[in-house]
Amino acid sequence: MTISALPSIRYWLICSLVALLSCFCSTSQSWSAERKPNILLIVADDLGYSDLGCFGGEIKTPHLDSLAARGVRLTQFYNTGRCCPSRGTIMTGQYPHRIGLGHMTRNLNQRGYQGHIADEAITVAQILQRGGYRTFLSGKWHLGTEDPTKSGFEEFYGTLVSAKTFWDVDHFTRLPASRTTHTYPKGEFYGTDALGDYALDFLRMGRQNPEQPWFLYLAFNAPHFPLHAPEKEILKYADRYHGGWDRIRKERLARMKELGIVPPETQLSPRSQYWDWGEAEARVNPAWDSLPSDRQGDLARRMAIFAAMVDRMDQNIGRVLTSLKQNHELENTLILFTSDNGACAEWDPFGFDIRSSRNNTLYWGDQLEKMGGPDTHHSVGSGWANASNTPWRLYKHYNHEGGIASPGIVHWPAQIKQQGAIVSTPAHIIDIVPTLLTAAQVAYPAEWNGRKTIPLPGQSLLNPIKHLSQEERTLYFEHQGNRAVREGRWKLSALRGGPWELYDVSVDRTELNDLAEQQPAVVRQLDQKWQAWAEANFVLPFPTDYRIDYLAPLTK
Repeated sequence: MTISALPSIRYWLICSLVALLSCFCSTSQSWSAERKPNILLIVADDLGYSDLGCFGGEIKTPHLDSLAARGVRLTQFYNTGRCCPSRGTIMTGQYPHRIGLGHMTRNLNQRGYQGHIADEAITVAQILQRGGYRTFLSGKWHLGTEDPTKSGFEEFYGTLVSAKTFWDVDHFTRLPASRTTHTYPKGEFYGTDALGDYALDFLRMGRQNPEQPWFLYLAFNAPHFPLHAPEKEILKYADRYHGGWDRIRKERLARMKELGIVPPETQLSPRSQYWDWGEAEARVNPAWDSLPSDRQGDLARRMAIFAAMVDRMDQNIGRVLTSLKQNHELENTLILFTSDNGACAEWDPFGFDIRSSRNNTLYWGDQLEKMGGPDTHHSVGSGWANASNTPWRLYKHYNHEGGIASPGIVHWPAQIKQQGAIVSTPAHIIDIVPTLLTAAQVAYPAEWNGRKTIPLPGQSLLNPIKHLSQEERTLYFEHQGNRAVREGRWKLSALRGGPWELYDVSVDRTELNDLAEQQPAVVRQLDQKWQAWAEANFVLPFPTDYRIDYLAPLTK
């Protein structure tokens, strides 16, 4: 059986597409030039699929929940599986290998893995700036270059790489360097709050020219490790996680079904595998009840800090939304929220300490109160990451659903008419750039600085014509040898060095029933498409050495 011989799936997809289209007032780009929207793009860092309240989580996120209530939730919104590649895609609309960011910011001497955004790549900030927008970035850059203001942003505040601490003001950079900076009293600096401060500063700058719309990229470092949060936020969740990850996963899935995030028949995946630092052999996350009480106390505190980081991020989003409301901008501001990848398992169920490594410290008794403070460095570990990604398998790094499925929220009251809608049409972060350009009525350039540009592989979420013309869209994934391809009801997934697994995600998105042996023709057809995509986008050949200690060499 071939994919094209599946009329029922074609019908299923069209129904989902019609649901998406009905969310928007405009069936063509009819909003007028004088009503060009402001654009606010918010990206979280290592946020799990089910962490937000509006996606089934117990963490308090009232401001993001309010955007979901007045906007659209995208329940099949995909990323690349890792922070740096995803951020490259978010900024350019291209698959990450195409722009040299197939892995991270280390140059592996291959075109798809050069460790920085390619010289010929153009960012959405550059395009919008040429189209008359003011452009600002508050948050994480992580595209392998040293100055976002050379990539289309007028103003920048944040980190050029991943945050190493949330407590040290010197870890954050203001560009252009001549700009004045906030002065924070000793002990009162917190990175997430600072990103909120500068976001508000940039909005004030944008309002100095009311005839110009603005684009603000608010790219939080939270809740990426190290687990750092103000003590008062941690205390909100100090008693919440002692019941353990098994209970949280069940509770979240029940709420997700009630909210309509997943179908009622969705099964909870078994506890996921994990691969410890440098190890090739997988183990499985343990049952919570099998852990001694002191270890449970340590782990409950880690997750409490993680929840506090998400909570504080949401509070700062609330500050920005309040500013938009006070200045009568909220109605005609396109807001898009997502996460760069699934929750992070690094590296085992107990998490790491001091630095990303095999180091783990067991905290107990009075020591628990010190966790999350300026002199600590923790991660949450694979057990809680598995809970954050409920109900999916695996995590960041991988191309199973736990690594590549993000919460997605689109909010634009001036154009979205079905408030609170939930849309299950597959989409991808390659769609962000075309969506922003469609809203801004700015065309993607055919040439840039004398060079022909590469056509965008994505499609606007606001453009119904494109959606209806692609009944069975094909989406591609690869990171660190893990790979996937999604088309219609089918998804191929594979671990690094492993064979393809085939899943019918219309009924088995938790990837529990591998159909590869029963459907070899589908596997061949999708594999051929993946190979062609990989060749065209500089994915292949895979690097023989990623130059990282945590990844075990493949055995022949």
